[in-house]
Amino acid sequence: MGEAWIIDAARTPRGIGKAGAGALAGIHPQRLLSGVLAALAARNGINPADIDDVVAGVNTQQGKQGLDLARMAALDAGFGAGVPGVTLDRFCGSGLSAVSIAAMGIMSGVQQLVFAGGVESMSHTRTLEREFMLDSGNLDLRKRVPQPHQGLCADLIATLEGVSREELDALALASQQRAAVAMAEGRFARGLVPVRGPDGAVLLAQEEYPRPQTTAEALAALKPAFPTVAQRVIDNQGTSFSSLIRQVYPDVEIRFVHTAATSSGVVDGAGAVVLASADYARAHGLKPRARIKAMTVIGDDPTLMLNGPVPAARKALAQAGMKLGDIDLFEVNEAFAIVALKFMRDLDLDPARVNVNGGAMALGHPIGATGAILLGTLLDEMERQNAATGLVTMCAAGGMAPAMIIERV
Repeated sequence: MGEAWIIDAARTPRGIGKAGAGALAGIHPQRLLSGVLAALAARNGINPADIDDVVAGVNTQQGKQGLDLARMAALDAGFGAGVPGVTLDRFCGSGLSAVSIAAMGIMSGVQQLVFAGGVESMSHTRTLEREFMLDSGNLDLRKRVPQPHQGLCADLIATLEGVSREELDALALASQQRAAVAMAEGRFARGLVPVRGPDGAVLLAQEEYPRPQTTAEALAALKPAFPTVAQRVIDNQGTSFSSLIRQVYPDVEIRFVHTAATSSGVVDGAGAVVLASADYARAHGLKPRARIKAMTVIGDDPTLMLNGPVPAARKALAQAGMKLGDIDLFEVNEAFAIVALKFMRDLDLDPARVNVNGGAMALGHPIGATGAILLGTLLDEMERQNAATGLVTMCAAGGMAPAMIIERV
């Protein structure tokens, strides 16, 4: 089997995902992604006619994000009619799964050059009606296989694990502080592609979501985010999210410990990577930045929903024939503070090796794009530290988690 080489990675800054408040809220999501695709092609001297496919993760494929956004973004990037595109959804893991599927095409020998990544305009998706998520068939499944709200899953896991509010707040503060340092030192500069409006003016060139002024006292004053969600009725029989949890955990009294600050930020953004076969890269003078060493995805408990990153990381390590000590740096998506905290605790990891430039609590989580963004962030940091290996993983709704290990070339 051939190798899949990462030639380059880029992304937009993340804008606040709120209509009327975020710098990117008025930009069509296909334009967010197309700007990144065009920049990657231009700065690497790639002939678009050689691109075998564009694979993009998009979580909410409704409204402006429907109709195969990957193909539309490829056309919008000026790649020409001959470049196809396919859009996929694995919830929060969509962007990383898009990269994995692209890599499979290259490693199999079927394809030679693929662009992969994802996009999410959450300022748009927040305006959509959500009934399509809770139709009668979906509700029937949720009652047989309980799948509550992810925020409640976070609080449930924290309750079961005996994790305190103070521990979660401390991790959120560290995320903000690390992101502030990374931004001040320009650690994201190589990967950032400014977003421009129709007139060419720059709309956003730096991260918009972080709050570097955050203090421990301010975090402690925030109210829990999900008590009201727990009582939300989702059908005409009075079924609530908390009643779904009681089907599996009848005796657990959930402690509501996550707040807006210990949950991932709602943002708009896009990211992508260029993948090529070794033969294509050599023939066209493309210097690889890394190779994909292992990639996998696992299914886990859909009721707890967020615990997949640990078994996914272990499976990827086994696939690569590696141990935890062989990995220099880790990126695990901070969907909620408990996800990153449990990942470090279960694997006994030094926090200095995990999310060293902050995570989604500080920077935001544009759902379909995050996997590709984290991959680029990891690669940039590996080069900055002269590290050899890195692992990226994230939880996804339904109790799933993709994972990938990369190795610098």
